[in-house]
Amino acid sequence: MGIPTGYNRFFQRAEQLRCGQLRFKGESMNEINYKPIGIIHTPFKQPKGTPIQPAGAEDISGTVEVFPEYADGLKDLDGFSHIFLIYHFHLSGEYSLRAKPYMDNETHGVFAMRGPSRPNSIGISVVRLVGIEGNELNIQDVDIVDGTPLLDIKPYVPEFDIREVEKTGWLEKKVHKLSTSKDDGRFIK
Repeated sequence: MGIPTGYNRFFQRAEQLRCGQLRFKGESMNEINYKPIGIIHTPFKQPKGTPIQPAGAEDISGTVEVFPEYADGLKDLDGFSHIFLIYHFHLSGEYSLRAKPYMDNETHGVFAMRGPSRPNSIGISVVRLVGIEGNELNIQDVDIVDGTPLLDIKPYVPEFDIREVEKTGWLEKKVHKLSTSKDDGRFIK
């Protein structure tokens, strides 16, 4: 029994991607470039001491400065109470495929944890949108270091984004530590 026809194309594209031969918008898939659309401003001037998740940063205020050339994209965003901020962990150090996360003493695979040192240093946080003034968003429940480059904003919609889960892996017995867990500097450059 041979490989079904559709799989040959999949395996061919996967190999092209692995070798950097696949192209997307004129770029090699080995390197994808993003341009910041703004800057996130918070009370946290360094990673150490920053809350490690938005749920551990309740009522902490910040602002998002969206660059003027992207301000028109904010139209109708004020109709949402919560938003996703997608950003670049600009202060994270080299990644390891296994590391000790903030709330555990055991090592775990990087894709089974939510720390900042990753193969692609992309962060995502759900924050409360308090208001918009021009190109500035007022936010709360922010767990992000001041000066972090913003890559994108998306509305948070519970009907789209909340899923019933059966298990939460190694974190199941650790989530109670969230309110007291802060960045201890282990992932800084």
